[in-house]
Amino acid sequence: MSTLAIKGGVPVRTQAFPTWPVWDETDEQALLTVLRSGVWGITDNPNSPLRQFEREFAGAQHARFGQAVFNGTMALQTALMAIGIDYGDEVIVPPYTFLATASACLMVGAVPVFVDVDPGTYNLDPARIEEAITERTRAIIPVHIGGCPADLDRILEIARRRNLAVIEDACQAHGAAWNGRRVGAIADLGCFSFQSSKNLNAGEGGMVLTDNQELADRCWSVHNCGRVREGAWYQHEVLGGNFRMTQWQAGILGAQMRNFEEHARRREENGLYLSERLAEIGGFEPQQRLPQVTQHGYHLFISRYQRAAFHDAPREVFLAALQAEGIPCSPGYKPLYAMNAIKDGIARLRRYVGTQGAAVSTPDCPAAERACHEEGVWFFQSMLLGTKKDMEDIAEAVWKVKHHIDEARP
Repeated sequence: MSTLAIKGGVPVRTQAFPTWPVWDETDEQALLTVLRSGVWGITDNPNSPLRQFEREFAGAQHARFGQAVFNGTMALQTALMAIGIDYGDEVIVPPYTFLATASACLMVGAVPVFVDVDPGTYNLDPARIEEAITERTRAIIPVHIGGCPADLDRILEIARRRNLAVIEDACQAHGAAWNGRRVGAIADLGCFSFQSSKNLNAGEGGMVLTDNQELADRCWSVHNCGRVREGAWYQHEVLGGNFRMTQWQAGILGAQMRNFEEHARRREENGLYLSERLAEIGGFEPQQRLPQVTQHGYHLFISRYQRAAFHDAPREVFLAALQAEGIPCSPGYKPLYAMNAIKDGIARLRRYVGTQGAAVSTPDCPAAERACHEEGVWFFQSMLLGTKKDMEDIAEAVWKVKHHIDEARP
């Protein structure tokens, strides 16, 4: 009988990994409290679930101000509007991330300019940023991919020297820290998502963090139909949208915060242990952490599949064999600049603002191409809420597939 499960052998694991979300009667009571309050939307009450959650999450991320919105995409759009991004402006983004990092730029009339990622961290490569800056560049959006902080020291140094704003896309980085400070307000603004898969979730939801009072006020106006804090209800001073979070979302998020630190600690502990075990196997290298990364958010555990170490078997062969061993995994993203939604959006925008600047042709992003098409392998955050034995099963399955990869070929 074959050794590999994909060929009829016994799988390493038949037990399910921890499910997500984790909830109990506390979450149920939070929703009932909102129901019975009769106040389900916006309110000035500082003790409402929404205002309490804004304060609690901002504090957990070491930020002064937090503005809740209805999803992470709108958090990015709110941040871009708050810093005054205008039609034809260019915003530097990585291509290895979720669609919203680029689509939010297009939705406010800005052109996303794709700069390659570092081949070890899969985060925006600071060494490639300055060559992409033009007279139209206004901002940089580094993504803390998978929850691993990008090189904020180098990115912020470039941005300050070139008079550019920096928005942290921290939508996957709940609890992550850079030099001992949690991400989100280290740059000008930071954006989070509370979508269903995220490490803190209410099905949907988002937040913009900042330490800057003026930017916090702009975010408040943008998300609340262009109103100003001291103005009348029908006084609209800036162009904004209705991006407001409901009390329902805030109620469940506030209840979920009770597990936030424990879950972050457990993911970090298991992520570090799994990294050690996989490094021992070789050929399947965990995402690199720079020395300044003092806590990884581990929304994703990302590894780099090195085909040469697996008898030149394509990544798809490895993934299928690993899944058959009972280990959920994914190849992850496709390059954003190759997506029709982004290509069409840039083309439409160019018709109105001209064809000067970057992002007209296919960007030169070889590291992102390898990550998307050859190397990247994801494990999911809920898997890291398990036990050390669960991490051993993942490592055992990778070892097993590596040493029997020839059996897995079609």
